Amino acid sequence: MPLTLQQLNAATQAEFTALLDGTYEHSPWIAEAAWARRPVTGFATLAALKLALVQTVRDAGRERQIALVRAHPELAGKAMVSRSLTAESTNEQGKAGLTDCTPEEFARIQQLNADYNARFGWPFILAVRGPRGLGLPRAEIIATFARRLQGHPDVELAECLRNIHRIAEIRLGDKFGDVPVQGNLVWDWAEQLAQHSDPGFAEQGQLTVTYLTDAHRACARQLVQWMQGDCGFDDVHIDAVGNVVGIYHGSDASAPRLLTGSHYDTVRNGGKYDGRLGILVPMACVRALHAAGRRLPFGIEVVGFAEEEGQRYKATFLGSGALTGHFDPAWLEQQDADGVTMRAAMQAAGLRIDDIPALRRDPARYLGFVEVHIEQGPVLNEIDLPLGVVTSINGGVRYVGEVVGMASHAGTTPMDRRRDAAAAVAELVLYVERRAAAVPDAVGTVGQLQVPAGSINVVPGRCRFSLDLRATTNAVRDALAADVLAELQRICDRRGLASTLEETMRASAAPSAPAWQARWEAAVQAQGLPVFRMPSGAGHDAMKLHEVMPQAMLFLRGLNAGISHNPLEAITNDDTELCVRACADLLEQLARETA
Repeated sequence: MPLTLQQLNAATQAEFTALLDGTYEHSPWIAEAAWARRPVTGFATLAALKLALVQTVRDAGRERQIALVRAHPELAGKAMVSRSLTAESTNEQGKAGLTDCTPEEFARIQQLNADYNARFGWPFILAVRGPRGLGLPRAEIIATFARRLQGHPDVELAECLRNIHRIAEIRLGDKFGDVPVQGNLVWDWAEQLAQHSDPGFAEQGQLTVTYLTDAHRACARQLVQWMQGDCGFDDVHIDAVGNVVGIYHGSDASAPRLLTGSHYDTVRNGGKYDGRLGILVPMACVRALHAAGRRLPFGIEVVGFAEEEGQRYKATFLGSGALTGHFDPAWLEQQDADGVTMRAAMQAAGLRIDDIPALRRDPARYLGFVEVHIEQGPVLNEIDLPLGVVTSINGGVRYVGEVVGMASHAGTTPMDRRRDAAAAVAELVLYVERRAAAVPDAVGTVGQLQVPAGSINVVPGRCRFSLDLRATTNAVRDALAADVLAELQRICDRRGLASTLEETMRASAAPSAPAWQARWEAAVQAQGLPVFRMPSGAGHDAMKLHEVMPQAMLFLRGLNAGISHNPLEAITNDDTELCVRACADLLEQLARETA
């Protein structure tokens, strides 16, 4: 019989520890300490239990954490060969096919084990069981092993611990018979969408889906098929800019709707979850409502926005912008790298350009906009929380500039007589770093540096650079920008240099609507999790909808240090299950409020 929280909450410390035996490899002390963290009323959810176990390890100190890592066996190592693995490890390594390695694979893993232990002093840890209990492909395991071998010891220890917690999460799922049905569904959908990729990338196993390519249109057709099928949407169509729109009516078909969704295009060689998660999670919620034969007092409109990334054409937020009435007709004459205009691409896709103005939504018909998104950063991953509530989408300003000095001989120009443009920009880079770090949640980046016609033996006479400055409010952003620009002038004056600077983009901050943020917070708490509030440093479709209606976002933790816009972008089915449940809880809150 599966273990239950009721059993666990009623257990003595010894019984509690015995019931969780095997969750953490050879480390009963974690369960013993977590028992003392039980709330008076007991653990309300499995997520709350998992968090208590994680926090126990976080508080244990580095020495005990390293001991925990060392309690784990090597992958395909001596313990496997001698058949001395625990039952849990035997099951996991077997499902990953590590018992069936080719001689070449086995030799490679043995060498990686030796190199890793020599570098870090502990065994490599990786959760080799993926969604649905299936093992990760051996090639992926070996590639991950080789990549992480290059990491910093502190970073790698943290990654080992996170994988240990993931292994424990999977083992707890086995003990409790807890199957993340909705999380698996969303994960499966994302995998199927990722089968479509643009030519030149698909052949290399890379995911790239840009506006109105064959792969893009295939994704749209797939979303339509799912929405019309098991999800049970009442009205599904592709609109005049390629957005996929699914409407699930409320108990009264004329009732106001909640608008939600995100984008299904990708960056070049991107990840599977950026944008798409925000379409698939509410689709799963609607599917559950349809299966239960339920209608809410309001309608739900899920939109898969056709274009957000601005990859094929320089038309960022094209999809969501059409809904706010901000589609720029000048975009139609833009050409892609092959000389195809947007107008021609839309016509080839059968889209009716004349219908674009009619896509503008009447805010009075909507309750608001909510968006689920992968975090695209390291914060949730580092603090071991699956969900975060967004307080604001940062406003930003970008510049491209150039500092001009005098190119001169590197050997004959004394240090006190140089007019070094690159040194000036380097000084500015360090100032940007200090100034942005002095304000909570502000960020500053110099992402491009170029010395035109530079040479190893020439003092740089020119240096081109970019500036990207972001903050949670327009006022903080503008103060940051003013200080950076003033510092640039001071540096140039002191060094006898000239500078030019061009503002290329300015976007307003989009604070979350308090009522909608509060609903997300309550939805997270309903999962037995603490509320973690955080800004979004990246732009999202919610930023565009913010211009016409209240909005708020929920972030889902990403794996691999939260990396995004990258093939390493990853999520777990258990985290995604919590995300779907939180989204469903928000819908139930709204149903109670509008009943």
